[in-house]
Amino acid sequence: MASSSLQICALLLALAGFTISLVTTMSNRWKISGTATVLVTTDWISEGLWMDCAVVSFGSVQCKKFPYMLSSDTHIQACRALMITSILLGFIASVLALLGLKCTKVGLSDEEGKMKFAVTGGFLFILGGLCSMVAVSWYAAMVTAQFFDPLFAGTKYELGDALYLGWAGSVLYMLGGILLTCSCKGKKNQEY
Repeated sequence: MASSSLQICALLLALAGFTISLVTTMSNRWKISGTATVLVTTDWISEGLWMDCAVVSFGSVQCKKFPYMLSSDTHIQACRALMITSILLGFIASVLALLGLKCTKVGLSDEEGKMKFAVTGGFLFILGGLCSMVAVSWYAAMVTAQFFDPLFAGTKYELGDALYLGWAGSVLYMLGGILLTCSCKGKKNQEY
């Protein structure tokens, strides 16, 4: 069967990625504008998937939720859906992985059943990490395309802190899922 310490390390990596992806989804710093491109009354403006914020020169932060969720750009709606899917997959994967760990006594007692739970959890962690990676990368590509488009008349934004967190979380997510999946080896049939 699998090494318990490898399974625990893999689960901790995947849970760290899950947590970072959750924080990334809730963050409002997916893209930021510097002081050179904003109005004189604000220091910077940032936008996330759900709201935008402005910091005025006095240091106070004023955030405003997007008024209509479905009126946002298509790529923002797709990124929301991908990040929510990533979080749901991560939650289901966490439950399955906990049930499938060799060191837990919860759930199934046979090694074959536990191994199937752990492999399924690892696979779902990998899928969740891929969903998160696609969402963050797509959003970053759109911000970069708008920044370098000479015909774009709106505010020029740069990549925000949440995108870098999202990439790191996605890598941890997938790395934990890969290690969890690889930690479960089937029994070798020895034929004499």
